[in-house]
Amino acid sequence: MDSRETREAELAAQRRAGLSRRHFLRGAGVALALPALESLFPAQVVAEAAGKGGLATTATGAPMRAAFVYFPNGAIQPNWWPEATGAKFDLHATLQPLEPVREYVRVMGGLDHACANGGADGGGDHARANCVFLSGVHPKKSATDIHVGTSIDQMMARQVGHLTRLPSLELTCDESRRSSACDSDYACAYQYNISWSSPTTPVTAEGNPRLAFERLFGTGVPGERADNTRRRQLAQKSVLDFVLEDTRSMQKRLAANDKAKLDQYLTGVREIEARIQKAERFGIAKDPSVETPDGVPTDQTEYVNIMFDLMVLAFQTDSTRVASFCLAHDGDNRSFSHIGIPEGHHDLSHHQNEKDRMDKVAKIDLWYAQQFAKFLVKLNGIKDVDGKSLLHNSMIVYGSGNADGNRHSHTNLPIVLAGGGGGALTPSSYVNYRSVPACNMFLSMADRMGMKDLERFGDSTGRIRI
Repeated sequence: MDSRETREAELAAQRRAGLSRRHFLRGAGVALALPALESLFPAQVVAEAAGKGGLATTATGAPMRAAFVYFPNGAIQPNWWPEATGAKFDLHATLQPLEPVREYVRVMGGLDHACANGGADGGGDHARANCVFLSGVHPKKSATDIHVGTSIDQMMARQVGHLTRLPSLELTCDESRRSSACDSDYACAYQYNISWSSPTTPVTAEGNPRLAFERLFGTGVPGERADNTRRRQLAQKSVLDFVLEDTRSMQKRLAANDKAKLDQYLTGVREIEARIQKAERFGIAKDPSVETPDGVPTDQTEYVNIMFDLMVLAFQTDSTRVASFCLAHDGDNRSFSHIGIPEGHHDLSHHQNEKDRMDKVAKIDLWYAQQFAKFLVKLNGIKDVDGKSLLHNSMIVYGSGNADGNRHSHTNLPIVLAGGGGGALTPSSYVNYRSVPACNMFLSMADRMGMKDLERFGDSTGRIRI
């Protein structure tokens, strides 16, 4: 069989798989987000992937997900670290909520972000903590001339984003964001963003649950979203067709400078066209049988949990395999009155070793860990296409770019790596790496995402065993 015949056979097999899926959906009678059904998962994908894994794919052929969750202002150190290393580690006070998923928890000691240190730049540890966390690059100190580094989540999205409708998902619970200069004359972009698509371009995270949901699944009530999306895509295509046709006839009459401007404009139009074509290739997003969130909740616990639930849905429906979630920017000074702490978090983090203030910060640390634990438990309760849990087939970093908020230190960062990585991780342990760049962990995660050509990242010095 020649290459053309082989390709035709592959296309025919894909059409048959798609037809079977359409028959199933039609028989169901409604557009719902399907659970992970092994019978609908292409057997040849499992067979090809078994034993070797692939790009953003586990050894069983299931999707491999990576998520990065950031909490602000460091942690009270004695309450974070286990007393014993290895598999017999104890989940100390702050991390105690992770006990139900202990088998998927690896506490990562001795990871540093030296690039977040001030050096000659002086103050600005909160801004640096935020933007260095996923980039591993020291930012240029300026309110306008921004330069840091591409973050690891966006490096992953470049490699694996074509496999899903959305290359990546960025969420935040900072509903209001400042511009211009923030911490010690660092650009606010540094302090409010952990994801960077280039050294000069932050990826603005979505802080409105409704808008994030509609980006994932479309607008309207359950059962109407698919039709609404189709109408919107047709309208977008009609507008683009009109623009492209109109500009072709215009080009002949333009001077050279105007042609250059028009070409720049058309580049943006073609990028939109490419996104629409990609959306059509993946089909209409699965419509989950849940109501669209109303917007930003007034209750902080509800707010955080809704955003975590959106990440669960995004992974469950394979809408994306890469996500980041900034629970709050470093230096965040919100009150935690809902857990009996009216003072601001940042103010309390400069506790000067006063027990009362440290106890309050520890209570805030615990609250953040409790919300993260709920997220992990949900992932662990959902079966993936290979019969394993979503948590088993994920790699999820939870941590802060500040270690001790009182001293603004960036060594021995409080970091947890949760999930099984499809069997490629060795969780359920506490490991102290004794002062290596946190970027070494990101390199090791990139390997497990199937990114074979990433030799270095940020200030990495090599790989570590994860």
